[in-house]
Amino acid sequence: MSVSEQYGQSPEPVEYPEFLLRLPGGGPRARGRLLTEKGTNGSQKFTVLAGSPARPEVVPSFPERMPSSYRFREQLLAEGAIRESTTWPGWFETVRDIECNSPSAGAEILVGRSANGWTEWKTADGHPLGDFVDHASWGPNRAWLVRGSNVTGIDLVQRMWLPEQRVSLPAARLRQNVMPGVNKDRLRSHVEEDYESAATYNQKLQLVEELHAFLSRMKPGDTVCTISRGRLYVGEIAGTVEQTASDGGRSNLRRPVEWQAHGYPYDELPEELQQKLSAQHDVVDLTLVKPLLDGLGRSDAELATEAEVADGDTSAEIEAITQHRRELELPEPDKDLAEELLVHDVAWLRELRDLLWDERQLVLYGPPGTGKTFLALRLAEFLGGGPEQVKLVQFHPSYAYEDFFEGFRPREDPDTREVAFRLTAGPLRELADLASREGNRHVPHFLIIDEINRANLAKVFGELYFLLEYRNKSVRLTYSGDDFALPPNLFVIGTMNTADRSIALVDAAMRRRFAFVELSPRTEPTSGLLRRWLTEQGLDPEPADLLDALNARIDDADFRIGPSYLMKKGVYREGGLERTWRTKILPLLEEHHYGEGVDVQARYGLDSLRTAGPESAV
Repeated sequence: MSVSEQYGQSPEPVEYPEFLLRLPGGGPRARGRLLTEKGTNGSQKFTVLAGSPARPEVVPSFPERMPSSYRFREQLLAEGAIRESTTWPGWFETVRDIECNSPSAGAEILVGRSANGWTEWKTADGHPLGDFVDHASWGPNRAWLVRGSNVTGIDLVQRMWLPEQRVSLPAARLRQNVMPGVNKDRLRSHVEEDYESAATYNQKLQLVEELHAFLSRMKPGDTVCTISRGRLYVGEIAGTVEQTASDGGRSNLRRPVEWQAHGYPYDELPEELQQKLSAQHDVVDLTLVKPLLDGLGRSDAELATEAEVADGDTSAEIEAITQHRRELELPEPDKDLAEELLVHDVAWLRELRDLLWDERQLVLYGPPGTGKTFLALRLAEFLGGGPEQVKLVQFHPSYAYEDFFEGFRPREDPDTREVAFRLTAGPLRELADLASREGNRHVPHFLIIDEINRANLAKVFGELYFLLEYRNKSVRLTYSGDDFALPPNLFVIGTMNTADRSIALVDAAMRRRFAFVELSPRTEPTSGLLRRWLTEQGLDPEPADLLDALNARIDDADFRIGPSYLMKKGVYREGGLERTWRTKILPLLEEHHYGEGVDVQARYGLDSLRTAGPESAV
């Protein structure tokens, strides 16, 4: 049996059951009734019954967030309609029935803060008021963006929405009397017929999604926002949808909204919220970032105060806002990490951390054997809190966008054993999805791209190149068609072997998107790394002297030899140094001098370097 049937409701009820509102901190319960009459903006009126308790104070943000309810409460206090209670010491009390423009307004004058009356007013057996409104969607409240600043050349936000307390959607060709709550399949048929020659196939697909959201998914109590003149305006949907004729067909579908007094500067909004707001649709589901919208204009101190007196659904809402506000942090490298990595100065590691914090993308570049990949992995694990937050991929000449982000790949059906092409996420999409999960947004995640310069970067990154530079934007993806943004807590560290391609050959687009840090045998921390490692291991320093002498004879800095070749246990077994020199180091230099007629053995061999002595490194 439905809730409506349980209480004997007809499709157009004459009288609703009595609703109760528990005041904060386990306080007494207020009483009220939902009316059939509509307010000036189409919202359904609500009466707070005489003898209902009220909170004596208001939260600091109440006058700004809900100015109409604040002014109404102040008027009621001045008239004596709300005054100190003789029934509940320490509380106020209503002395007469008070008619409000909506259930939320009725709740707000009692609790002294913004409130969702559609969920906070409940029957004696716990059913929320929203269950008794015809055609209201089921489930928790959602958040929506509806664009109205340029509807066929008119800014409806300033012209109609804010002054008249409404939100609307143009649907000039849609037939009359389309019922709220219409299912998507029936709506699709209506749009196909009504817009047959007036819209393209893709336009009709998008129109169905937007109309269905406005007609059937939105419900009273949902958060709605819009952008106009560089500001974000936020409100609460206060009633059901109505279909009406409008000037130029710009606002045929309308819903009442209680807008907050002032907009918020767009440039000052949280980055994650800006990403969602940049999606290029007229109606966008913003439920994932609803806590960010709910938290606008409310300080941490105010949220803490509200949390102390909150109950039930309100407490959960405040907890969600608090969780979304948890700051993303990159821990400060310490001396222990510097000693573990044999870095000469902890300040150098802290600079890497600061570059990642500022740029989000970093490339470690240098000759082979300079420890780029090892450093990238270990630094990412330290900053991210463990290896679970780190994913490594290696680029190569045949690597493509489909391998890196997403694409159609052959997959076998486990039941039928048939092979078909299915959209499959690549490592970047997988890590981005992990980083953006609820509870993970304050945890740093790292993608390590080894040998980043060996692939065609424009081909691999595609439209993602844009997101590396504009982290507060989203783009439409090539294959899935989803709107996608890189999570703020996703960092990228690339490694680049300059023996394959000099940094001078890196294109300007990549240079602009990444910070570049050199790891070179000629500078610290690389130049003294082998010597520090030998000291720590209690080994003879001769290999460090030989490496310094070798690099002193190599003119091209991009081909100097890194210390990692000589930081392996096998080098220090009998004959290991000679074997490594002959099979690892000299072949690199043979390739470097190919066709030049250089006697590599005579110039770079161990005998030559030992004969020359330490002065050859000078």
